[in-house]
Amino acid sequence: MKKLEQNHSSSDHHLLLELNRKMDKVISLLEKILRTLEAQTKIRLGRELSEIEEYMDAITLLSLPDHLRKTVLSLAKLGGEATAEEVARETSRARAVESAYLNQLVAMGYLGKKRKGRKVYFYFPKEQP
Repeated sequence: MKKLEQNHSSSDHHLLLELNRKMDKVISLLEKILRTLEAQTKIRLGRELSEIEEYMDAITLLSLPDHLRKTVLSLAKLGGEATAEEVARETSRARAVESAYLNQLVAMGYLGKKRKGRKVYFYFPKEQP
């Protein structure tokens, strides 16, 4: 009976070692994925910051709530001047939502607003608050 217990214990030990090796592989792969995602995020954030740095400094941009930051970045991608409808297409949000966000940014002094015919354009003013 004792020999059977030792045999059983030995096979359990080998199973645990094998499981441990597999878990190490999984952890290693997850760490690699995390490093890749971190690098891609830094590249994307760097690209977004470079697109907007002519319009707004990075500290101001990062101080904005996420929903407004997305609107500002989209306006920068569109060349710094666009209608709410154009920004909405870029962000995949409703025009009314973008209009509200853009008007909020105008009230905060980060954007300007001008009418050309029937359309209202939002833009980055020369001077930021």
